[in-house]
Amino acid sequence: MLQCIFLLSDSGEVMLEKQLTGHRVDRSICAWFWEQSVSQPDSFKVLPVIASPTHYLFQIVREGITFLACTQVEMQPLMGIEFLCRVADVLSDYLGGLNEDVIKDNFVIVYELLDEMIDNGFPLTTEPNILRDMIAPPNIVSKMLSVVTGNTSNVSDTLPGATSSCVPWRTTQLKHANNDVYVNLVEELDAIINSDGVLVKCEIFGVVEVNSHLSGIPDLTLSFANPSILNDVQFHPCIRFRPWESEKVLSFVPPDGLFKLMSYRVKKLRNTPIYVKPQMSSESGTCRLSVMVGIRNDPGKAVDSLVVQFQLPHCVSSANLTANHGTVNILADKTCSWSIGRIPKDKAPQMSGTLVLEDGVEQLQVKPTFCVGFKIMGVALSGLKINKLDVKNLPTPAHKGFRAQTEAGQYEVRS
Repeated sequence: MLQCIFLLSDSGEVMLEKQLTGHRVDRSICAWFWEQSVSQPDSFKVLPVIASPTHYLFQIVREGITFLACTQVEMQPLMGIEFLCRVADVLSDYLGGLNEDVIKDNFVIVYELLDEMIDNGFPLTTEPNILRDMIAPPNIVSKMLSVVTGNTSNVSDTLPGATSSCVPWRTTQLKHANNDVYVNLVEELDAIINSDGVLVKCEIFGVVEVNSHLSGIPDLTLSFANPSILNDVQFHPCIRFRPWESEKVLSFVPPDGLFKLMSYRVKKLRNTPIYVKPQMSSESGTCRLSVMVGIRNDPGKAVDSLVVQFQLPHCVSSANLTANHGTVNILADKTCSWSIGRIPKDKAPQMSGTLVLEDGVEQLQVKPTFCVGFKIMGVALSGLKINKLDVKNLPTPAHKGFRAQTEAGQYEVRS
């Protein structure tokens, strides 16, 4: 049972406090949490569960906002963490993003959502589709009406029918002029390449997104050509677990609109689509830097939005870097960003130049780590392939579409 939820800004300010039970949690717990977070930032912020002298704390961080929940009783830690994740997802969906200004501009909506999502410390209604029927999302018209009428509440007077349905994630009596459903594979590639060019880690974190606009209560079955490569799968509540256990197929009644059907991980990949080869040599107070980028394993589609970033060491006083393709920018915090865009076919992009070290420093002692970002449309680098999607219980055939994309996650090349 959760007793209180706090939302903290990236400076430690308490932006929002929601007491959930009769036992009031003092704000001093936030001061203790922030002091511990500042004193040991690297290890403390990655801990999802923290034991304070008086409470157990659960925390997640989204877009610089810390969601903090407190309890004094024994409970399942994953329930607290999952509930905070659901709150963050719902707020991001309702408000069109998460940041300090958006939260402060929509205090009423946030409090109304928390009132419906948790009751006396226990999660209650967390499905976005039901919440949208209960609480209207903010828009310009509703804000103007609230100013004119003086009524700031967005809560509906009637209870949604889906709250008593066997499929509470789906609005009852849905009707669409055109029935269509789209499946999108969105993957992130995490990789670490050491200074010798050896691939230390390479894995995919993926999400299956479904955008459904189907009438009535349709029954969908999604199958993959190679489900054996999937690890650490997590499912939306609409998925029936028994068909997946026995046949590795996803059988479900979908929510209406865009939602995340499942997430997965594919481990121990052997190749990366691109290579980044940094070379550094320093002597007599200067350092020569050269970075080459190219296609290592052709994914079959264009590699777009390619960016290479690294932090200049503190002992570097100035830098003169140029590239034969793209643009190089050095920010005030000594972050160097090389924006390449799409890799040309006729030449390999290369950045080179000189780093001038501070007086008294002969050689570069700490070498930077290069962070790489890119996007590949139309390809799932994990190799996951959709076999077929069957749609039942529809009066007319539905239009089906499939799409895939891969982005760089934590892609690091060490020099």
